[in-house]
Amino acid sequence: MKKPVELGKYIVADPEVCHGAVTFRGTRLLVADALELLAEGLSPAEVCKQMHGWIVPDAIAEAVRLARDHFLDRHSHLRGVARKAA
Repeated sequence: MKKPVELGKYIVADPEVCHGAVTFRGTRLLVADALELLAEGLSPAEVCKQMHGWIVPDAIAEAVRLARDHFLDRHSHLRGVARKAA
């Protein structure tokens, strides 16, 4: 039996929850859904409200940081470019 993978304070991938999809700890709310809502233009506070108050803005911030880190890890050649643009 596989163990949960803790990706952060608020984010986990647990094979016993949502088939191992990345979720917010203690919920069945998918991190991908929260990121999609942000991409649609909702603010972090609005995303929390859409998720019925089960998550906090700090969890949204952690999701964005993890997504950014994952993107830059997959595209390491862009790491220096991203820092210069920031």
